[in-house]
Amino acid sequence: MKTRKEFLREPLTDTQLLMTITISIFVAMYAVAMGALQGGFLHAQQVFDMLNDNASLIIVSCGLTIVMITGGIDISVGGVTSLVVMACILYLNHGGNVFVAALLALGIGLAFGLVHGFLISYLEIQPFIVTLAGMFFARGMTTILSVNPQKVEHEGFANLRSTQIEIPWLGYTAKNGNIVPARIELGVLVAVFCLIVVFLILKFHRLGRGFYAIGGNQTSALMLGINVKRTRFLAYVFSGLLSGVSGFVLMMHTGAANATNAAGMEMNAIAASIIGGTLLTGGVGNVIGTFFGVLTLTTIKKIVVSSGLNQPWWQSITTGGMLCFFILLQSVVLSRRNKKKKAT
Repeated sequence: MKTRKEFLREPLTDTQLLMTITISIFVAMYAVAMGALQGGFLHAQQVFDMLNDNASLIIVSCGLTIVMITGGIDISVGGVTSLVVMACILYLNHGGNVFVAALLALGIGLAFGLVHGFLISYLEIQPFIVTLAGMFFARGMTTILSVNPQKVEHEGFANLRSTQIEIPWLGYTAKNGNIVPARIELGVLVAVFCLIVVFLILKFHRLGRGFYAIGGNQTSALMLGINVKRTRFLAYVFSGLLSGVSGFVLMMHTGAANATNAAGMEMNAIAASIIGGTLLTGGVGNVIGTFFGVLTLTTIKKIVVSSGLNQPWWQSITTGGMLCFFILLQSVVLSRRNKKKKAT
């Protein structure tokens, strides 16, 4: 049994180091926003709004993080999410059941995950090509289902969507003197549940160790007796399944769908994963870091808007700058770390 001093002296792994950097930058950035911009940043509801607005992105980013840890990529997640939203809304508006709609969402996501996983793992087709085709197919199917915007008219789903958890002691006092309680949507609870499940798999399960192993060195993974093809296959199955969950959560948040739904979600998920410390080369990453990557990405966008730069291109420019900064930071930190290891 290790003592507390021995535990503290242990060097951080690459995953832990990059995750710590991300969390530190997010905390510092939010603290600066609270001091300089004040406004909504002083209220707990600001954080809850970030979670409410990005619950679906957190879920889909968890799936993408798994794939990126294995050294792969999945750019179909936004298209699959969009297809799930449109399919479920049309089903509910034609007298469907909410529970069956949830199963439909999982089924669509699982179908894409199975196909992508089979083509990439067993037929050894490049992940970018396979998932690019999946993205176009999902976007095309969304348009075929309906070119017109759709809104959920199902009464049971409307009641589910309007359900929120109120936390009075984290609320704030409005200008009229009324106490406004903090509110969390049910989708956030789903996102937190998915985050915890993926974290436990990556941290403690043999499958999670397999993801890291094949992302770090596929040859070594084979020598350790890991079934590389099956492990990579399961990574894409997880990604597809979580895309289905993400679509249902997004539908709970917006209650509407159109042909351009979840546009750019795959790019935001990749950016959040990279900012959170996941390397595109594989073998390094953590969903806790990805979670803070989503929050960091959202915070910088809110800071830009609060600064008076309301044009959408400023948010894109800032996101690109943040991404370049984190990639450069990761490269410098890991390069210096590897030099120290070689020196010792």
